[in-house]
Amino acid sequence: GIQETIDDAGREAAVLGSLRRGEGGPERFWQSLAEAFVRGVAVDWDAVFAGTGARRVDLPTYAFQSQRYWPEAAPAEPEALRAESATDARFWDAVEREDVTALAEVLAFDTPDGVRSLGTVLPGLSSWRRQSREQSTVDGWRYRVTWKAQADAAATPRLAGAWLVVVPDAPAGPAADTAAAVLRTLADRGAEVRTVTVAPDAADRETLTTAVKGANDAAATAPAGVLSLLALGDGDHFAAGLALSQALGDADVAAPLWCLTRGAVAAGRSDRIEDPAQALLWGLGRVASMEQGGRWGGLVDLPPQVDDRALERLVAVLAGDGTEDQVAVRPSGLLVRRLVRARLDGTPEVRDWRPTGTTLVTGGTGALGAHVARWLAENGAEHLVLAGRRGPDAPGADALREELTALGAEVTLAACDVADRDALAALLAAVPADRPLTAVFHAAATVDDGVIETLTPEQAAAVLRVKVDATRHLHELSRGLDLSAFVLFSSFAATFGAPGQGNQAPGNAFLDAFAEYRRAAGLPATSLAWGPWASVDGDDSAAGDRMRRHGILAMRPERTLAALRHALDRDETTLTVVDMDWKRFTLAFTADRARPLLLELPEARRVIETAERETAEDLTGGVPLSRQLAGLPEVEQERLLLDLVRTAVAAVLGHADLTAVEAGRAFKELGFDSLTSVELRNRLGAVSGLKLPASLVFDHPTPAAVAAYLRAGIVPDAVAGGAPLLEELDRLEQVLEQGTADNVVRARVTMRLQALLAKWNDSGDPAGVQAGPASPDGSEAAAGPAGAAGDADDVLDGVEHLQDATDEELFAFINKGLGRY
Repeated sequence: GIQETIDDAGREAAVLGSLRRGEGGPERFWQSLAEAFVRGVAVDWDAVFAGTGARRVDLPTYAFQSQRYWPEAAPAEPEALRAESATDARFWDAVEREDVTALAEVLAFDTPDGVRSLGTVLPGLSSWRRQSREQSTVDGWRYRVTWKAQADAAATPRLAGAWLVVVPDAPAGPAADTAAAVLRTLADRGAEVRTVTVAPDAADRETLTTAVKGANDAAATAPAGVLSLLALGDGDHFAAGLALSQALGDADVAAPLWCLTRGAVAAGRSDRIEDPAQALLWGLGRVASMEQGGRWGGLVDLPPQVDDRALERLVAVLAGDGTEDQVAVRPSGLLVRRLVRARLDGTPEVRDWRPTGTTLVTGGTGALGAHVARWLAENGAEHLVLAGRRGPDAPGADALREELTALGAEVTLAACDVADRDALAALLAAVPADRPLTAVFHAAATVDDGVIETLTPEQAAAVLRVKVDATRHLHELSRGLDLSAFVLFSSFAATFGAPGQGNQAPGNAFLDAFAEYRRAAGLPATSLAWGPWASVDGDDSAAGDRMRRHGILAMRPERTLAALRHALDRDETTLTVVDMDWKRFTLAFTADRARPLLLELPEARRVIETAERETAEDLTGGVPLSRQLAGLPEVEQERLLLDLVRTAVAAVLGHADLTAVEAGRAFKELGFDSLTSVELRNRLGAVSGLKLPASLVFDHPTPAAVAAYLRAGIVPDAVAGGAPLLEELDRLEQVLEQGTADNVVRARVTMRLQALLAKWNDSGDPAGVQAGPASPDGSEAAAGPAGAAGDADDVLDGVEHLQDATDEELFAFINKGLGRY
C-alpha cells in the first residue's frame, strides 16, 4: 500500500510500484493511478482507456454551470435474480472463451470423465454461441424498402388555386405527350395553370429564379403548388431539380414543390427502372423534405404509359393532404413507399459466397475499404486490387498491404481515379489472366456535405462523379466478365434522407436504383445502404454525436461485415443495414412532418402515433402555442416564446435544459452549423405551425431574435396594433410602483409624465379638447397644449432650485405644477 507519512517523492515511487504489482485489485489500481496523476506523474490516458469504449466529453467552462456528468447507478436487482444472472454470465463467458476448467466449475463437473465430455462439446457450443449472438444482432439491423398499395380516392379529385408548372423546353416523343397531358388534366381538374418553360441549357439557379419571379409577379395570387416536369426532358435532371429547389426559395415561393419522374423506381415485381439517373431526384427530394419543411411537396413516379386513369391518380396525390410524399402511379393503382424488416429467416441462403481470382475494391485504402479488404483476405481472396486516387501513397497503405499479405492475399495498390473511364479501363486491363476479375466492391466516396440552399453545382458534381460516373464505368467495363458479385456501398441517407446531404443522398439513391437496374438485366448487383460504421464514420465528431442523439448508432465493423456476408450468401439486391434506437430516431425524423415510410415497423409506428403530441408537449406542454399566447401581455408572450426557443436550442445541442442557452448569444457562438440550424427550424416549425425559412438562424442570429420573429408570425395583430403600447404602460406602472427614488427624482418624473400626457391628448383629439388633471374637489381642470404642458415645463425649469426644499415645500410646488390648488 501507499503510506501516508512518506514524502512526495517516496509517495510517487510507492504509487507506481503499486500499479506495477497490481496490488489491491481494480479499485486500488484506479485509486493509485489517480493519486499518481495528481502528484505530477504523466499518465497516457488513451492507453489506459484503450478498448474500454470510453470517450472524452466536454466539461463546463463556466464556473457556475452545474451539471452532473456521472452515470446513475442502475436499480438494484433482487438477490435471487442477481445470483442467477451472475451464474449465467459465468457459464456463457466460459463457453465463449472455451475454458473447460471454468465451465466445469460452473456446472460442478468434478470427475475427469465429466471434464473430458465438456472438452468434446465445448468448441461446437462456443461456435454456436458466437454465431447466434452475431446473427441476432445483425438480424435486427436489416431493412428493405417495399411498396404498399393504396386505395383510390372515392370521389373525383379536384385542385384549387394556381399551380406553377415547370416544363422542359420542347421535350420529344412520349415526354412531350406526357407533359401536355399533365397540363391539360390539371386545368380540367380546377387548377389555374401557370407554365414556366425551361431550356436544357438554362436550368441554372439564376435563370430559374428570374423565370419563377416573372410568373409570380404577373399574377395576383401566390401559387398553391409547384409541379416540376423537368425530369421528362433532356439534360441533367438532378442539376435542374437542385437549381429549381433553390430558385423557389430565392423567389420567396412558399408553395410545396412536387417532382414528377418516370421509370425512377421499381415499385412492383414487373417494374423495371428505365433511368437510374432519375433516382437522383428521389434522393434529393428526401433531403428537401427535411430541410425545406412546408416548401416540399413530394415525389411521384409515372408509369411508362400515362393514360387518363394514371393522370387522375396523379391529381389525387397533388390534391391530397401531403402525408404520402413518395408515390408510384401504376396501372394497378397508387403505391406508397414503406420500410420493412428483412429478417434473415425470411430470406434463404442461395450460396456460400467466397472471393476467387481477383477482387477489385474501390476506395480500398480508405478506412471502410480497408475493413472490406481484410474481410476478403480472411475469406480466401487470392488477389486484391485496392484502387484509390493516391494508391500506394495513401496513409497506411504499406502497412495494410503487409497485413493483407500476411493473411495470404496478393495485393496490388493502384493509383486510379475510378471516375476516369480511361484510367479504370487501363486498371482492369492489367488484371492477370490467370486470376480474372470476379468481384467488384465499390466503396469509394467523396464527402462535401452542405444543405440544399448552399450547394453549388461544383460541389454536387464532385460527389456525384464518384457515385454516378464511376458506377457506370464499372458496370460498362465489367459487363462482359463473369462476376459473382457487384457490390455498391450506399448510405442510410438514401433510404431516409438526411439534412445537409443534398449531394450524398442523391448519389446513394442512384446506387440503389442502379443495383435494381443491373439485376433486371440479369447481372449480379447488391447495394447496401449502410448506417455509420464505428471508428470509420467519425464516432467522436459533431456529426457522430448528432447521429447518436437522433438514435442512429454506430455499428462495429465485424458485425457490418457479417451483414455483408449474409447479403452476399442470399444474393440480395438492395438492403438497408442500420442500428436504430427507434424511439429517438422516430421522434427526430417525424418532428417536422409525417413520415409514413416507417408505418410498417411496429416499434416505429407506436412512436409515430404519438410523435406529434410528444413533440408538442416537450415544448408547449400539450397546449397549442397560439392558445397559450392569446390574452397574455407582450412581456409574458416574449418570455414564453424565448423559453420555448431556448428549450429547442438545448435539445438540438444536447444540453440538459435551457439554462445552458443564453438568450442574446449568437447561434454561431452556441455551436450551430447548417445541420443543427435545419433541425432547430424543423422543431420550431412543428410546434409553432409556421412555415419557417431555412435561413431562420442566419436572418435572426440569437434565440431572442428568433423568439421575436415567432411572435410576429403567431400574433401579428398584437404586434401591429396598439397592444404593445398599452403593455409598455403596464410595464412603466410596475416600475413606478416599485420605485424608491428621492423626492427630487419623483418630482422630475411626475412633471415629465404630465408633459407627455398633455402632448398625447393634443395629438389624439382633433377638436383640441383634452381632459386636465383632477382638482381636489373632483372637478376637471382645463388644460390645453399651452396649459398643462407649459406649466409642466415651467415647473421642470424650477425643480433645479428645490434641492434644499422641505418636503412640505416640494409637494406644494408639485401640486401647483399639476394644477391642484
